[in-house]
Amino acid sequence: MGTLDGKTALVTGGSRGIGRGIAERLGRDGARVAVHYGANETAAKETVAAIEAAGGSAFTVGQELGVPGDAAALWEAFDRQADGLDILVNNAGIGYPIPFGEVSEEAYDRFFAVNAKAPFFVTQLGLSWLRDGGRVVNISSGLARAAVMPETLTYAMTKGALDVFTRNLSKVLGPRGITVNSVAPGVIDTDINASWLRASDEARAATAASSPLGRVGEPSDIADVVAFLASDDGRWITGQWLDATGGALQ
Repeated sequence: MGTLDGKTALVTGGSRGIGRGIAERLGRDGARVAVHYGANETAAKETVAAIEAAGGSAFTVGQELGVPGDAAALWEAFDRQADGLDILVNNAGIGYPIPFGEVSEEAYDRFFAVNAKAPFFVTQLGLSWLRDGGRVVNISSGLARAAVMPETLTYAMTKGALDVFTRNLSKVLGPRGITVNSVAPGVIDTDINASWLRASDEARAATAASSPLGRVGEPSDIADVVAFLASDDGRWITGQWLDATGGALQ
């Protein structure tokens, strides 16, 4: 039996990268996974197919985040295919470097709309689906705690807001037995980082050297941490920020 048999999970931004890794791991553990996507339906269907090929169950939920009414529309789409939720993973986000002096109001607002506002209201409106004893896992970033890439200042601010949300929401949902935690990846080998991480052996080696473990993180490294928090083994952990940077922040 899987550790999540009989559970239903929703992973926002679950079609690619870290989100896909999380969705596939939760599916292997027995959860029925709602794979959310913003625009790339093909990638979401591929993730569902991968979960099903491994013996799991999944379905897609399409809705752009960071626009008015996004959370309500997401839950309407979810409601057509499931009648309740046990695990909510707020993973969807946008991030790219912009020098401080070049950040526009439009870029600033967009970062916060997708990375901070959307998780807030997706979670708020999702409480009527989220069952008692459930799990909320927010995907943060090591950049919220370390100023190692100043050109990602705006992105880091959004993740700092998400961490404040995590700590306070754990107090709000604790009486229902729902745990709320943040997981903070470092640099992960995904398509979003491909332009520089895979550009040269030197770039990859420098990134690997930032971790005492001597390698670059993979989506499965983050997925395994999320799976632990989603399982019964993680029942006594709430309101926490988990460093999943491979020790890069030491």
